[in-house]
Amino acid sequence: MPIIHPTLVDIDIRSYGERWTADQHTFAQLVLPLSGEVELDIEGRGGRLNPLKGAVVVAGAWHSQQSNVENHSLIVDVDQAAVCQPIWEQLADRPFPDISPAARKLVEFMQLSIAGRAAPPSLLQGWVPLLLDTLTMEPPRLQSRLAALLAHAEANLALPWTTESMAQLARMSVSRLHALFRDELETSPRAWLLSRRLNRACELLRHTSQPIADIALSTGFGDQSALTRAMRVQLDTTPAAYRRLEQEPATKNQ
Repeated sequence: MPIIHPTLVDIDIRSYGERWTADQHTFAQLVLPLSGEVELDIEGRGGRLNPLKGAVVVAGAWHSQQSNVENHSLIVDVDQAAVCQPIWEQLADRPFPDISPAARKLVEFMQLSIAGRAAPPSLLQGWVPLLLDTLTMEPPRLQSRLAALLAHAEANLALPWTTESMAQLARMSVSRLHALFRDELETSPRAWLLSRRLNRACELLRHTSQPIADIALSTGFGDQSALTRAMRVQLDTTPAAYRRLEQEPATKNQ
């Protein structure tokens, strides 16, 4: 779907503090976390943002945000009137989209491009439409053998998966497995598996009181130290800190 040369209002890297701050503006805003976590409320719809999940604030929407941990986000302000309305209708249906591997690479590219300097207008003119297209892309339809493998692996995250064992289950060569992951998911088998394991571990940390060591084992990290290392690298937090932050509202309401 074509985008009508959206006008970039501003682009910046920002951090949010512990106090809730409310805002409303005439332009649309993309919040794309680089590190840490941010709690964001968009007109009563709440979401927890991290480098795997962003937010889209449409023009005119009241929103507020806060964070109890160190955080940095790429903030992209766009003139909504210059963008095809169907694009924003898609984004409005899911204001807290997952950041796909393709979108993640675009975010990281822009982070490096504006570090300590202003990005060239010609670079931004091409980057913004590409980012919006990537955020509104439908999930790819997987080939049947790959879809079956993903379903089995996600249901058995505790198993010691390797690319060889995944390829064997899917009845294909390792090189073919890598090619399918690249073509269908724009990622690698190892990166996909890490993402699924982290998502499951975070879900258990949020909603259960299971010991962290047990969660690490059940999600395939082997031990608590491995889970801690993965969360530090990918989410800039630790299992204990993540659990405290996620379960704090429920504790206060009891």
